[in-house]
Amino acid sequence: MAAPVNSRRAAQQRVREARDRLTSTSGTRPAFDAELLRQYAQTRLSASYVVMLLVVATGVLFGLWIQPTMAAAWTIGMLCVHAAIVRSCSRFLAEPASVAVIRKWRTRFVLLDLLYGLCWTAILIHPAGRDLASNTLMMFLMLLVIAVSSMLAASLPIAALAATVPVTVAIALDLVLSGALDNYVLALLALAAEGYFALLAHRLHSTTLATLEARAEKDALIGELEQAKAISDEARHRAESANVAKSRFLAQMSHELRTPLNAILGFSEVMKSEIFGAHAVPVYKEYSADIHNSGVHLLNLINEILDLSRIEAGRYELNEEAVALVHVVADCHHLLKLRASNRGITIHEVFEQGMPRIWGDERAIRQVVLNLLSNSIKFTPQGGEIWLKVGWTASGGQYLSVKDTGSGIAEDEIPIVLASFGQGSNSIKSAEQGAGLGLPIAKSLIDMHGGTFTLKSKLRIGTEVIVTFPPERVMSALAPMAEDDAPPMQPEPTETPMGADRKRVRRKSIMGAGTGL
Repeated sequence: MAAPVNSRRAAQQRVREARDRLTSTSGTRPAFDAELLRQYAQTRLSASYVVMLLVVATGVLFGLWIQPTMAAAWTIGMLCVHAAIVRSCSRFLAEPASVAVIRKWRTRFVLLDLLYGLCWTAILIHPAGRDLASNTLMMFLMLLVIAVSSMLAASLPIAALAATVPVTVAIALDLVLSGALDNYVLALLALAAEGYFALLAHRLHSTTLATLEARAEKDALIGELEQAKAISDEARHRAESANVAKSRFLAQMSHELRTPLNAILGFSEVMKSEIFGAHAVPVYKEYSADIHNSGVHLLNLINEILDLSRIEAGRYELNEEAVALVHVVADCHHLLKLRASNRGITIHEVFEQGMPRIWGDERAIRQVVLNLLSNSIKFTPQGGEIWLKVGWTASGGQYLSVKDTGSGIAEDEIPIVLASFGQGSNSIKSAEQGAGLGLPIAKSLIDMHGGTFTLKSKLRIGTEVIVTFPPERVMSALAPMAEDDAPPMQPEPTETPMGADRKRVRRKSIMGAGTGL
């Protein structure tokens, strides 16, 4: 189930990425283009005062180095370009993002950064002397400008190149044209610095893009989880509504069905027994018996469906008491002995003697034994044998085993017969088909007791069902209450003889339960 979901999600992601590459201006998703431009604008705005300080400091330095008028004009022009960049960034952040808007502002930012780089080129390539101190100062300023521009425009690599390449190329050409060996070295150093900062800006851009992709993937995953949760909640609401409707239907139909069934069973019993006289036609007596048997079968089916619905809804409550498992199994054997004898089936009892009582629901345990023994009688051919065993488990609990020499169940059909309304192939072929509720009800009742339900079967050999009860339910496992540990009983102020007798009876019952009697 998980593999088709993952493959479908991967296919959707590939289609989305292909569509985004076709509609994007930079090869990434349009949403990423907008976010990268937004980060670029926010970075330029946050560093605006730093750039202004750098421009003013450079203007003052070159005012001392070259003509003050030229340095002042350059500073004013550079501040105007910087103000235009800051204003453009503010306007971009205020506008809603769209493909056309992103394309327009991307081009504008690249042109402004190109103008920004050309302005720096104008001040760094000056007609002053070409001594070592002048070249060193020019290289220092160039490296500072390239570093700052690369960091500020890392979200938009083409803008970073537009701001730094003109400066680097102009200075490298100026140094090369001077003809000195030292200047050749400085020119190579300038080009190497440009490559390094360009690579650094590219790495920063890749890191930022990977962060955006991870965040988008996380948002998409959160969206899928929310959608799956909404679908799950809706399915749960539908299941709860269906369960409520089923419970209401069963509650209403149980009354509507049992009312006419009582009349059917009563009148058919009267006609079958010929209470008011013999039938004129003898075959009517057989028909009355068939009607009565069918009514009993239908009533049992309704009771099983109601029991299963209560168990599945968690409304089945155990009425627990001390139960002798051997006595319950023996009573069930006595009830079904006539049916087994009519089919020529022999039932063997193998009971361990002196076994203590267990703590459980006698009606539920009796229902489990009747269901298991009825199934064995139903699917065991004439002349077959059934073994009823009750004994101790290795862990100190008690077990019940029902083994027959019937047709058996295929191994792959065992989960089917343990499911509600599940029937094996032998049950479908049999003339005595059931509703497929006996084994599921028996397993659920044993699970409620904390025991285990094991079904072993082989075709044409037989079937064995082993039911175990845990040691915690064996009454002998309970330690007797000591007299010293018992809390002192304070006499009531107005105690009557009948009240005293009740207290003595209650105390004796507590002591008897503790000793497993």
